[in-house]
Amino acid sequence: MVKSIRIVLADDQPFVRKGLRYIIDSQPDMQVVGEAADGDEAVAAALRTSPDMVILDIQMPGSNGISATKEIVQSLPGVKVVLLTTFDVQEYVFNGIRAGAVGYLLKDTETEALLEGIRAMDRGAMIYNTTTAKQAFTQILNPNLEETAAYDKLPANPLTDRELEVLQLLAYGRRNHELAGILHVSEGTIKTHIHNIIQKLGVEDRTQAVVMGIRRKLVK
Repeated sequence: MVKSIRIVLADDQPFVRKGLRYIIDSQPDMQVVGEAADGDEAVAAALRTSPDMVILDIQMPGSNGISATKEIVQSLPGVKVVLLTTFDVQEYVFNGIRAGAVGYLLKDTETEALLEGIRAMDRGAMIYNTTTAKQAFTQILNPNLEETAAYDKLPANPLTDRELEVLQLLAYGRRNHELAGILHVSEGTIKTHIHNIIQKLGVEDRTQAVVMGIRRKLVK
């Protein structure tokens, strides 16, 4: 049986939600389980349905997409939040990353690219495919002086060679069973490696581990 990616859509324009719902529900591995017209409704819908993913417009009346992202990530850390917008603005990308969103996509993204992006992010990838994303990542991943001093006290690379392999594959959005197949080990061993990576990097989950790996130049 194909796993269905359960999605909540939030956009203040009904025709946008309707179009996205039609595209998503036409896929055998995706299902829209809730809709919202503003940030507050998006949070409520996420809490009500516990989806796999919430796709949010950034600019909505009331609580905007960034604020809603923060609240959803804090309340439901297992839910992936994707920001969808008309505007390719570096500040939006920067704030989205800071808020905990795993992706930032433009509304004019080709349908196939959107669907493949959803699948990749469901597997654990982070996707910021816009022209300003590189600058935003440079800004957010450049530690300030205080952070630099703290990092100087840490080993340049606290991970074993196998943990580095696992972290690199996590950055590619690989699932645990895929990692196990590629590295010819059990899923239990993969879970142990991921647990060790999270502990050594001082982060809370695999997504944060990938971000920290990029920051510390442990992954490419």
